[in-house]
Amino acid sequence: MNGPSRHGPDLDGLVVSGEVAETTSVAGALEVNGLACAAGRRTVVADTSFTIRAGETIGIVGPNGTGKTTLLQVLAGVRRPVRGRVTVDGRVLHTLSARQRARTVAVVAQDERPPADLRAGEVVALGLTPYLPPWGGGSPREQQAVDEALATVDLAGFAERPVHRLSGGERQRVLLARALVQNTPVLLLDEPTNHLDITHRLELLALTRTLNRTVVMALHDLALADRYCDRILVLHNGIAHPLAEPATALAPAVVDTVFGVHALRVPHPETGIPHLLITQRDPTR
Repeated sequence: MNGPSRHGPDLDGLVVSGEVAETTSVAGALEVNGLACAAGRRTVVADTSFTIRAGETIGIVGPNGTGKTTLLQVLAGVRRPVRGRVTVDGRVLHTLSARQRARTVAVVAQDERPPADLRAGEVVALGLTPYLPPWGGGSPREQQAVDEALATVDLAGFAERPVHRLSGGERQRVLLARALVQNTPVLLLDEPTNHLDITHRLELLALTRTLNRTVVMALHDLALADRYCDRILVLHNGIAHPLAEPATALAPAVVDTVFGVHALRVPHPETGIPHLLITQRDPTR
């Protein structure tokens, strides 16, 4: 996934109704205070507080059903918390208008399916909606932003491809391109590597490290979270562990307790960089 610049699509100077839209993203600081989240009547995350520094890449991990998606939805402002609040650069997210939130936080949901009758470029262009007046859109500058976002996710030339002709992995990358043109200070990704082959999985995670924004993503793969995230939040039994660097957040004792597997941090034989090796528990121990 090679884009035209370090920051993905170049939206500087996008003209909207005679004005220059504020579309150059600067990473935002995200703060969570006394947050409790619920799925239905069940509280899945209780009374958690943490601060994410501007520009960090944060992983959220935990067994199935521990509230990763619910927490991301609250961080996105699409689900209200039971208690507490979320702020981005000091602004309380749930008090913002829908348009203001869409200029603050972009989301790629898990297994999202855009309408099959749209074309890939039209899906990506939806990310520009928060900056356009009613019935706006379609200018050459906006089309350039769409094309650059598609190129960033290795889908150059796909703008006219109908959604129903996309593979699951291609559809996932189109949704990421939509989030990139939305150009928000915070980017939330729910299982972003779903449906991707190994090449695009690694490229996508490497891409998140080059964006000039704060990235928070839920991941199943502990080894990938360990490798690509600055810090990791572990969810377990309704509790969020302290946000910590991978070596602490995914220490062997934590992985054993939370996930029931054995973890060992070993150096890569060529680079010497530590990698997390996950195996089954020894049944004889």
